[in-house]
Amino acid sequence: MHSALTQQLRRESEPRPTLRLSVIDGPDRGKQAGPSDTTLTVGTAESSTLALRDPTVSRFHCELSAADGGARVLDLRSTNGTFVGAVRVGDAVVPLGTVVRVGQSAIELVSDAPKRVALHEGESLAGLVGRSTAMRSIMEQLAQVAPSMASVLVTGESGTGKELVAEALHRLSPRAKAPFVVVDCASLVPTLVASELFGHEKGAFTGADRAHVGAFERARGGTLFLDEIGELPPSLQPSLLGALERKRVRRLGARTDTEIDVRVVCATNRDLRSSVNDGSFRLDLYYRIAVVSLRLPALRERPEDVPALIEHFLRAMGHSAPIEELFSPAVLATLRAHRWPGNVRELRNVIEAAVAFGDAQRALPSREGAQDAASAGEGAGWSAPAASDPLPKYKDARAQVLAQFERAYCEALVLRAGGNVSLAARTAGLDRGYVSELFARHAIERE
Repeated sequence: MHSALTQQLRRESEPRPTLRLSVIDGPDRGKQAGPSDTTLTVGTAESSTLALRDPTVSRFHCELSAADGGARVLDLRSTNGTFVGAVRVGDAVVPLGTVVRVGQSAIELVSDAPKRVALHEGESLAGLVGRSTAMRSIMEQLAQVAPSMASVLVTGESGTGKELVAEALHRLSPRAKAPFVVVDCASLVPTLVASELFGHEKGAFTGADRAHVGAFERARGGTLFLDEIGELPPSLQPSLLGALERKRVRRLGARTDTEIDVRVVCATNRDLRSSVNDGSFRLDLYYRIAVVSLRLPALRERPEDVPALIEHFLRAMGHSAPIEELFSPAVLATLRAHRWPGNVRELRNVIEAAVAFGDAQRALPSREGAQDAASAGEGAGWSAPAASDPLPKYKDARAQVLAQFERAYCEALVLRAGGNVSLAARTAGLDRGYVSELFARHAIERE
């Protein structure tokens, strides 16, 4: 895949800035971590890069990483906060040499010698595309991790391609010829999650008129991808942990266990470490699924990948003409500068629209980067009542906005899918049964 927009890339290493952490005050005074070119975590959890004994520090308190001109400080919804001076920091870039305070501990951020990191040769791997340093580094890590049985946790914003990474791990593994099974934990009705994961016997509960083979059994010998794992109900987290540790599952209503042989890959757009801090996600389950963690960068963090992605999508759509005929230098500049709140998924939609119109200019996203979201959810807003009117309960106002959004989205979805529920489910990335339930709830006509 080489054109005027792409060029041959060699397998090489590139220097990256590194960061070293030095505790200058507190119970662990004198302790250091790094230097590292990757993210450094601070907390009392044993897996933290800088593990502290300070009782006022959260398990996963904050993360620190080298950034252009300084260091990025990201608080992980810690209990007592992360401070620079008297300022409580959520997410900020600070100068090197800054002292960050967590609990009773003070940590100095020190620059160190650059470290060279290996990059993948070329701009594609098993369906992933990118020529940026960030993506080529991800591809190199995938190539190294794929042959193993290690559980992988893929994180990143919605639309960054987490399922593609899971598929790449499967395709590059010795399990490539076995099933790749996807379970979207966010789209399942909470009461049916256990059945979908572990299966059930006939008569196990009301409505169970036949036996159902769960995802663990369907993925035997292959890979099970648990998308949006952060949405898994707390009541089911012990059962999932038990299945992963014992390598056995028991269908609902069954008396015996079934052995399983699967590799588990999970994904979430949440920071599960923050969920561990607030108690909504089990620490032991986090350790079990995050043996290897891969963070996908947002598209706005790698604008140099936009031309390569455009070419990839166009070729996949059968567009064989030179790319420059559809995307002028001015249009490309606009796309590279866009913030892409919907990430690669949003870019793909723009490319599809450009091909449909035969005019890239007409398909350009709005300046605010929310054209698709606005059109899909038009009218799905909430305005505060006048001061003289009573303010509704929060849950009532939230339910009203959600209902308006759901209806607007479903109307757009059914039009896009031509009334086909299966296509609508694939388009929305939801379970078919859940889409049917949404359509019925809002009286949306479909096939």
